[in-house]
Order: sequence, then structure tokens, then C-alpha cells
Amino acid sequence: MSLLNRIFKSSDSKEVKTLPWKELKSISQLDEIERDSKSRVQAIFKHSTRCGISSMVMKRFVSSYEFQEEDVDLYYLDLLNYREVSNETGYKFQVLHQSPQLLIIKNGETIHHSSHHNIDANAIQAFI
Repeated sequence: MSLLNRIFKSSDSKEVKTLPWKELKSISQLDEIERDSKSRVQAIFKHSTRCGISSMVMKRFVSSYEFQEEDVDLYYLDLLNYREVSNETGYKFQVLHQSPQLLIIKNGETIHHSSHHNIDANAIQAFI
């Protein structure tokens, strides 16, 4: 079972909605995100696996996410395991670190970011 499946599977073994996550694990991927944002919206969900608020926001995000894989590239960043990548994400896309946090990147720039309870998957729709 993959890491993402373990995170998004409930404790009573019921399957939950699976999103087309791409794991963000290396700084070099940030250049790909910047490049790809010129042709398609890129979204990065920064998540702390030890934070109850982050977990609650993640569940709400997953349940309300209604986009097709071809609409947006959706990245998942585990802040605890990839702190360097998280730091570089903030520098590259000019946002102050928050956790949890959603960044929407288009044409190489952050066009929307939100954190904590302000994160809403539907915010992506305005930029597709």
C-alpha cells in the first residue's frame, strides 16, 4: 500500500476518494511545475502529517475535489519528510510558509494561495 493510500484510507478500511496526486519530493520538480504551469494549472497541497488541523483540512479538500486529471496537475508535499522542498517552494513561488497550504501556480507565478480553513478545492476552478 503506497504512502498516499495509507494517508487517505480511513481507519475502518472503507475506501475513500482517490485524487490524481503527484508526490512532490525534490527541488528539481519545482522547475517542472513552473514550466508546466505555462500550459496547465498546477496546484500544490502542503500537508503536515502530524497536525490534526492539516488532516481535517486534507479530508475536506479531498471530499470536495471534483476536477479531472487533465484539468490540473495536483501535487502533494509532505512537509515533515521534505522540509527542504517546502522551504524552496516558498522561495520559488514567493509565499510565506503555512501548514496546511494550497498554492495554485499559473504562468510561472502563484496566482492563489490559502491556508488552514481557508483552503477550498473549488478555488482551483477560477483558474482553469
